Amino acid sequence: MNKGKIVLAGGSGLLGRYLEQGLLARGYEPRILTRSPRGARDVKWDGATAGDWISELDGARAVVNLAGRNVSCRHTAANRREIVESRVASVEVLGSVISRLAAPPPVWVQAGSLAYFGDRGDETLGEESAPGPGFPADVCRRWEAAFASAVVPRTRKVFLRIGFVFDRDGGALPLLARFARMGVARLGSGRQMVSWIDIRDFLRLTLWAIERDTVEGTYNATAARPVTNLALMAALREVAGRSCAIPLPGWAVCLGAVVMRTEANLALGGRAAIPARLLAEGFQLEHDDVRATIRELFGRPGVAAGPRSI
Repeated sequence: MNKGKIVLAGGSGLLGRYLEQGLLARGYEPRILTRSPRGARDVKWDGATAGDWISELDGARAVVNLAGRNVSCRHTAANRREIVESRVASVEVLGSVISRLAAPPPVWVQAGSLAYFGDRGDETLGEESAPGPGFPADVCRRWEAAFASAVVPRTRKVFLRIGFVFDRDGGALPLLARFARMGVARLGSGRQMVSWIDIRDFLRLTLWAIERDTVEGTYNATAARPVTNLALMAALREVAGRSCAIPLPGWAVCLGAVVMRTEANLALGGRAAIPARLLAEGFQLEHDDVRATIRELFGRPGVAAGPRSI
């Protein structure tokens, strides 16, 4: 049974391709809006201007916008501008198009980031907590403001502030796993908080937002139990079978970030966000224990992990 078309704008990255396969498995018809079409379900767009892709939205079951330049880069003036513009422009063009469609998608799920809260130590952060300082938080404020300003009266709007996505095949987790296999105990102080979500729960959450008509507004998309970097590295070392552990001091992380052409604060900063609204509205996280989740993703020492379940 075809449950309808779901358009994944900017969907050629880790989250988009995982959602694509998950939606297919559940009877939906995904379409990927991407700058570089490769597959049969890919449709060209530039993330900023209207084009032939508009027809994909007319009559679609939902649109999920994942567009935005990867923040794992040196935050030069040019990169900062692109990081902001790639997020704001995609929201603005989608809002403009959706407002003019004859049959607009009934729901628009917009991806955001828990970086909205800035580097906040171990302060518990719910959806109503104030935004934090710094460039990543400023990006998120502008991102959320653009989404809030979109006038689409026939479309329900859902904004997901996404945490650190756990996936063994992509994103930052495989890099941390390599550090763990090398015996790294922690990055910097190890006290920085990691608000995380398993990629399988992210798929379930996206479907929940699409299929449940009462879901609207902003949600923290994260597991209910944030952990310290120290605890996360310990869970990864346990799976790797490494009992010895040495710290990687902050200066070494900063030096490594320069070599890898990224920003050290992505690893040394953190926040302890909780999914207060998700829990209050009955969404059930299937992966909320960091040690159990890491074991599922990577397998126990000496045992290869099986295929990912979608």
